[in-house]
Amino acid sequence: MAFRGTFDYSLDAKNRLTIPAKFRASLSEGVVLAKGIEHCMQVWTPAGFEAYTDAALQGVHRLSEQSRKLTRFFSANSFDTELDAAGRVMVPGFLLEHATLRKEVVVTGAGDCLEVWDRAAWADYNAKLSDELPDITAAFGNAG
Repeated sequence: MAFRGTFDYSLDAKNRLTIPAKFRASLSEGVVLAKGIEHCMQVWTPAGFEAYTDAALQGVHRLSEQSRKLTRFFSANSFDTELDAAGRVMVPGFLLEHATLRKEVVVTGAGDCLEVWDRAAWADYNAKLSDELPDITAAFGNAG
């Protein structure tokens, strides 16, 4: 399933995030919460996270320093969990801190995963991203 859309949510008093209802079936076999490259939290299926990390490490020798660093980043900064009966996940403190998540958040589709952003941070990031799109798409047109 492709994860698409933007959804406004609030973390509850126990730092639980409600997953949008349309994605719960896809996450019923488990959830991986992980640090995003940007200051957001990612929500993956276990198989999706494995494919992502495998692709990131593809072609990098397993004993190289870069491989060890990436493996540590992915492993130490992810958390396996499950949806509760209400379709929520508990967000660990290290992910709240990384993504500067407070009460008001946005859950955004990112193709193969969901991302969770502080609502104000997302608004700023999305506005800048929109401004950068002409340059990004122009770069693809000039690629090899």
